[in-house]
Amino acid sequence: MARAIWKGAVSFGLVYIPVEMYSAARSSTLELNLLDKRDFAPVGYQRVNKRTGKVVEWGDIVKGFEYKKGEYVALSDEDFRQANVKASQTIEITSFASSADIAPEYYENPYYLVPTKGGEKGYALLRETLLRTGKVAVGSIVMRGRQHFGVIGADKRVLLFNTLRFAAELRALGDLDLAAPTSKAASISPKEVAMAEKLIEEMSAPWKPDEYHDTYREDLMRRIKEKVRKRQTHVLTPKDKTPKAGEKSAQVIDLMAVLKKSLESRRGGSRAQPHHPRRAVRQQRS
Repeated sequence: MARAIWKGAVSFGLVYIPVEMYSAARSSTLELNLLDKRDFAPVGYQRVNKRTGKVVEWGDIVKGFEYKKGEYVALSDEDFRQANVKASQTIEITSFASSADIAPEYYENPYYLVPTKGGEKGYALLRETLLRTGKVAVGSIVMRGRQHFGVIGADKRVLLFNTLRFAAELRALGDLDLAAPTSKAASISPKEVAMAEKLIEEMSAPWKPDEYHDTYREDLMRRIKEKVRKRQTHVLTPKDKTPKAGEKSAQVIDLMAVLKKSLESRRGGSRAQPHHPRRAVRQQRS
């Protein structure tokens, strides 16, 4: 059984729904160890006391805030809870909105919300209402010593809570000094736009998340297995002299010709099975 990472309630108006929260994401990153290339011995991480230089065990570590140079206030889990008991135990819904109004860059991490004893009816009511209205519930939660802003959405089985980034956590484009050309500045013609629209239409297909998987991880695992098969377990692969990323894109291309060729190749027999980009997107439901 998965372990609940938070227990509390969803609250809006006078409605109070006791729930548990479970992570809805899991990492597909390969667990790689750091090694000393001289003898391939594992390199470990250590938590060292900066004053004595000795290793500190996890049980002896506490969190602290430096209120002035060299002076700290120690904080326990109870301090985080008592700072605002209601906020640490409740997802307080403040409003409802259309999910289409929330820009993609705000979404952060997904979680499942599961009702606990006494919360089944309120849970089902909220889920059904969100499904019927196409809305998401906007609210906040304090979890692991930090306040999170987020939305509760619904599918046919469960409620999902997605944490959102605060506006202040997003970089303004002006801070990055990025030059994004306008269509006029890039000399995009109406014919090129029309051709691109046709190509997008040809490549459009129903969203099927199970068709997306981490192909790079699979490629890397094949390479690892090949090295094991060849007993190259203590050999470092020399750097290959491959072209640098971006060299091809720096060439001047005939955009209309490329779009036309792309459309012709799609109509030549690949329409039955739409091409999907190799993206590491996975969505699994229990």
